[in-house]
Amino acid sequence: MLLRLVSPISALLSNSRSKFPAKCIHSKMGSESKSLVENKKSANYRLANISGFKTDLLEINSNEPKLHVLLIPGNPGVLCHFTQNFWSHCMSYWEGLPLSQACISHISQSKKDWESRRLFSLEEQIDHKISFIEQELQDVEVPIILVGHSIGSYISLEVIKRCHKKVTYCIGLYPFLAVNTASSTQTFIRRLAMFPALCTAASAIGALFGALPSELTGFLVKISVGKSWSSSAVEALCTHVQKVQSFANQLFLCYMISYIGSSLSRSI
Repeated sequence: MLLRLVSPISALLSNSRSKFPAKCIHSKMGSESKSLVENKKSANYRLANISGFKTDLLEINSNEPKLHVLLIPGNPGVLCHFTQNFWSHCMSYWEGLPLSQACISHISQSKKDWESRRLFSLEEQIDHKISFIEQELQDVEVPIILVGHSIGSYISLEVIKRCHKKVTYCIGLYPFLAVNTASSTQTFIRRLAMFPALCTAASAIGALFGALPSELTGFLVKISVGKSWSSSAVEALCTHVQKVQSFANQLFLCYMISYIGSSLSRSI
């Protein structure tokens, strides 16, 4: 999968002086793997104010970049182990390329409740990414590439439609409609997300778990949903994903995704 990701970026770099038309490609995540190469550059964490909303950012700046890559995560869109591990693999393939890179979180999907438990729709999350480009990348003169994962692919598509003069290319990794219909877990999440009352109850349960001592929460997660997870993934779930405002927004975003998926399915 990542080999497919680096190829178009390398091609764009080889033609960085020409005018790029806006393009978008999709890549379904496959079974390809490659050993993680230790990256010599370290990512800088920054808490930014994007259109009035606190936003977690991870950034790597290059002295003379030829491209700027913006990674838009799926759901959950918290910048913890899940996103950082994936981004580290991307960086291992981009090692040595003259790229500036950034990874952005979704609104109110963070460790702290900056937005007082407000729920944000998919459209608001899209507007948030557009505001980031207009606010933070307005002076970037090199081509901007969006790399979206899952629902981040859909967000990237909408962003490139509205920012086609600024964004050159879009890479969609495992678009959210490419789901495993045989997965009982995905079926459960989809059904849960379609009922607001159940989402509220699930968020309350998540908040209850979050109020427990971290050792106990970690143990309960490890013996239930995280049986095959690494210790860092379990920790990320407890410290970021299980926060009541984050969990509520994740389920609300799932509801938005299910609605769009159903609408598109009926139109096909």
